[in-house]
Amino acid sequence: MTDHNHDHEHDAEEVCESCSGLTEHSHEHVESCCGDDHDDNGIGHDHGDGSLNWTNTVFSFVAITVGIVLEYLGVGGYIPRILLMAAILVEGYKPAISGAKGLKKGVIGIDLLMTIAATGAVLIGEYTEGALVLFLKDISMKLEIIAGNRARHAIEALMELRPEVAMIKRNGDEIEVPVDQVMPGELFIVRPGDRIPLDGSVVDGHTTVDQSMMTGESAPIHKGYLDEVFAGTINLDGVLSVKTTRASAESMLSNILRMVHEAEERRSPTENIVNRFARYYTPVIIALASILALTPPLLWGAPLVPSVYNGLVLLVIGCPCAFTLATPVAMVSALTSASKHGVLIKGSMFIEEMNKAKVFAFDKTGTLTQGKLKVTDVVPYGVSRDELISVAATLEMDSKHPIADAIKQLAERENIPVLPTTEFKSRTGKGIEASIEGEGYCIGNMRLFNENNISCPEDAIHDLEIQGKTTILVAREDEVIGIISLQDTRREGAKEAIAELKRNGMRVEMLTGDNETTEAAIAEELGFDGYHANLLPDEKLATIEKLKVHGNVVMTADIVLLEDNLTRLSYIQRLSTTTLNRIRENIAISLGMKLVIVVLAAMGTISLWQSIILGDVGLALLVILNSIRISGLKP
Repeated sequence: MTDHNHDHEHDAEEVCESCSGLTEHSHEHVESCCGDDHDDNGIGHDHGDGSLNWTNTVFSFVAITVGIVLEYLGVGGYIPRILLMAAILVEGYKPAISGAKGLKKGVIGIDLLMTIAATGAVLIGEYTEGALVLFLKDISMKLEIIAGNRARHAIEALMELRPEVAMIKRNGDEIEVPVDQVMPGELFIVRPGDRIPLDGSVVDGHTTVDQSMMTGESAPIHKGYLDEVFAGTINLDGVLSVKTTRASAESMLSNILRMVHEAEERRSPTENIVNRFARYYTPVIIALASILALTPPLLWGAPLVPSVYNGLVLLVIGCPCAFTLATPVAMVSALTSASKHGVLIKGSMFIEEMNKAKVFAFDKTGTLTQGKLKVTDVVPYGVSRDELISVAATLEMDSKHPIADAIKQLAERENIPVLPTTEFKSRTGKGIEASIEGEGYCIGNMRLFNENNISCPEDAIHDLEIQGKTTILVAREDEVIGIISLQDTRREGAKEAIAELKRNGMRVEMLTGDNETTEAAIAEELGFDGYHANLLPDEKLATIEKLKVHGNVVMTADIVLLEDNLTRLSYIQRLSTTTLNRIRENIAISLGMKLVIVVLAAMGTISLWQSIILGDVGLALLVILNSIRISGLKP
């Protein structure tokens, strides 16, 4: 028998607020590794609002290029030096101000480091080096902003799917109404080529709908009577009359927007470790640069200028930008790639957990099944069929449980009336009790009936449950007056998905509030390693804890599939493994290159501009490109 929970727990996924302002409030998952005031690393650099201004960059490029050429040709007198100084001032004045502000707050940031390096280069007569350091660092920061904007663009692309108005039928007329003013239950019209404005259920018409932008499913889906349609999808050929099922702020599209926004703000354990390491990286580099600049002249009488120059070389790699980009850029690439293929993952931490997981726990309803129950059997005892349905629908009238919806839909289709009730009492996870016309009635599972000492027709229940059906009982006073059985539609590819997970070394378990007999049949049919039936919501959490003896556990609740194909789960496994491999590559490349530069600087065989290209600009670009490769992974 089902976990027949009537305290409306199934409404827990409602959207608490409109996502209409997500683009304005979106926080980039790929934060600047050098963010001023708000960065965890404490190595401040202000990236502003994420917009790019190339005017100063272009001016500096021209000034530096002309200055280097004139200097190489030995012409122009002081003009090359003037051009290089102009580039230094244009590129350096903002970092200098930002670095000074940071220093007042006790933050030794990359802006301060770049200012010191450029100033030191000018003092020892290396104008070209000073200009190149600031120019290349500017390019590096712009690459970071471009990487960070990938997260914002993912949300903006989804926002563009949402229509602003709907054509509503009111009092026989069709009127255009803003979508946020349309209430559930209202009818709206969708014509060929229109984007569907709201979630709803088709009440008239047939069509095919393009859902590819939300589910990744390339083939259009046929929609007819009572089929569900989603806001943001495209009606291709027929005219539909649709009954609104959710307000705009509660639509599937708004849920996706909210989840993408939240997912990009959640940091994985690896990212947190990297950020903690980055706090110590910059001070260590500063210390090494000071030692490299001062020790040779003081201890061995080496020339001061070359030693200071080598120290400056080391100083310019004091920002761990590429290192701190290693994880978030890869995670954003994975999250956005998954969403394009019909999979929403609730944050980067779940990508990492999936890679470590040894157990995959399925919640049956809405995961293995579509969550669309239909009444299959109505078995009355001592009452008519219509009376049994009327009593059941009356008791379920205020419930939003899938079982309640199926019974109410049956009563509505057969024009069976519901009756007034008094003394209504919901029994969490068990059923409902109420009085109808002065007599006590109850509907629910075996737990409720055992507690009330009501004997049940166990043979009839067993015969229904071994067919994989869910059964509920209806009683008047202390006598059962009927059984109603229901069955859910299995999701496509459930058996194949479970077999694939097991081939990949996962233990696969099923959790459900349904009865033991029904779930044993389903578990055997689909190939589960184990199943756990008759679970109340809090018992499911306890069961997850017990499953951890086999290793890390992930649940389907951490993932939302926007289409019914469960074979996407093996894609998520591959995505997780690929993402973690890319992160390891990024970290190894970043640390390795920084170490090489430290050695070359100590040997005096690398210049300032070479240092910033190899250790910053080029490295950041390499990390970004390596991370973007994740988007090439297909289901």
